Amino acid sequence: MNRRNLLIRAAGLAAVVGGAWWARETLFWPAPDLDFGEGSATPWLPYARRANVPTVKARVEGREIIALIDTGAQYSVIDRRLVAALPPQRRSMFEMPLIAYGVGGGSQMGRGTTVEARLPGLTIGKLRAAILDLGPLASEDGLNTPLILGRDVLEHLVLAIDPARRHVRLIAREAFVRPPDLTPTAVRRSGGGLVAQVTVEGVPVDAVVDTGASSMLALDEATAQAAGLLDGRPQETGTSLVLGGAVQAAVLEARTVTFADHLYRRVQVGIFEQPPLPNFPGALVGMEAFAGRRVAFDLGAGTLHVSRPLDLTVG
Repeated sequence: MNRRNLLIRAAGLAAVVGGAWWARETLFWPAPDLDFGEGSATPWLPYARRANVPTVKARVEGREIIALIDTGAQYSVIDRRLVAALPPQRRSMFEMPLIAYGVGGGSQMGRGTTVEARLPGLTIGKLRAAILDLGPLASEDGLNTPLILGRDVLEHLVLAIDPARRHVRLIAREAFVRPPDLTPTAVRRSGGGLVAQVTVEGVPVDAVVDTGASSMLALDEATAQAAGLLDGRPQETGTSLVLGGAVQAAVLEARTVTFADHLYRRVQVGIFEQPPLPNFPGALVGMEAFAGRRVAFDLGAGTLHVSRPLDLTVG
């Protein structure tokens, strides 16, 4: 198995990608300028990588790259190597007292930059991004996505994803018309993200809905303990790509998980180390939860609409 396949399957676990990025200080983060040109949405954009997380082709200051669309990222992030490769006149730096944390407990001090990112049908102007070392998330032998579009962008539009077709679309909120087969899923808005209640073997758990995570469910150790999963059942070891590198994670099987009015059986659950930070999520629901379904996120309005899968039970 090569590093590029890590995100698809790693010792039975679809690796958790980056998870949420959380700032220790409360920062003023201006909204970017969103210009859909003559339309009100991008076309349906094919995934640019083999992984099941939404990735799209983009241009940053004229340089062609791949971007990860991540509802679990509190702010947009750009890899240090990409910033260093931009022409000096294209670099707009500002000091930013930011400490970024990722799943697994890794942390980095951040500076900031302002760039222009262009996707087919959408120009994102005055995009502020934290400059961090994304490690294998940005490297050619990893996911190779040196730009992460986070909630600072996504909260101003609607994100539509069709995982079966491996396509994604960004839509102006005022232009979005909900397809009739997409029904509301109970979520609440927290920290700019969406939190849904899942049950793990009957135990309710609040989880951040994270398009940057490829597995169905990941829990921190305390949440896994409270859900009764650390009861001596067999465990495997998986590898997760996280902030600045890769970490080993325990992987075990939950007999049942429910999410969005759907029952899943024999779910592989990754267990991650909780960073020393208040309000860091204890659980992440990732893209595998939307396999065979379509989904529309409106982070700004705090809504999530999901289609029903063809089968009543998965697993």
